[in-house]
Amino acid sequence: MQEKPTSFSIKNWSQDDQPREKLLYKGKATLSDAELLAILIGSGNREESAVALCKRIFASVNNNLSELGKLSIAQLMEFKGIGEAKAITIVAALELGRRRRGEEALEKKKISSSNSAFELMQPIIGELEHEEFWIIFLNNSNKVIHKKQLSKGGITGTLVDVRLVLKNALEVGATGLILAHNHPSGTLKPSEADKQITNKLKTASDSLDIKVLDHLIITEKAYFSFADESLL
Repeated sequence: MQEKPTSFSIKNWSQDDQPREKLLYKGKATLSDAELLAILIGSGNREESAVALCKRIFASVNNNLSELGKLSIAQLMEFKGIGEAKAITIVAALELGRRRRGEEALEKKKISSSNSAFELMQPIIGELEHEEFWIIFLNNSNKVIHKKQLSKGGITGTLVDVRLVLKNALEVGATGLILAHNHPSGTLKPSEADKQITNKLKTASDSLDIKVLDHLIITEKAYFSFADESLL
């Protein structure tokens, strides 16, 4: 008689090996990324446990959570044992993590340096494959009043409406602006177009006593600051 395949669902593991039990009794910080992901997917496949499957998934992205967050549902489903429902769960969980980071940065509210502006905007635009241009609107204490996407374009670039920027600034009572856009190519060098739009916005804003405090070019892990480089 043919033996039934061994079940690798979490509920059949020994207690020491169960990520859910480990989280419950030892705390969430004791779990590896693969173990946390295994809790989300619940089970592996006939050949490997959920943790083993998740370790393999992480290995495919060099054990990098940011890279894992870039995988599409279809790419996740290429792994045996990951169906559409599990893939959606993984994508949703990573998106929640990205949003949490953005909210934590926003809670600080006051922009005290180019790095704090980067921390605010990186979760929003740092990993995009297309270019977006955003404005952070500040009051006279450099506290964030509002942030807004002005344009969304292809990798080749994006258009910025100066009049719309100033209209929005006046509506929210901003006295300072920080410009931010991403470079999907990963380069941190400002283009001539980047310099031109910065100068154009600075000149227009100055006439209304609104200061352009910085312009950040943001990539996944780094940024370029016009203010830090004395280009404003």
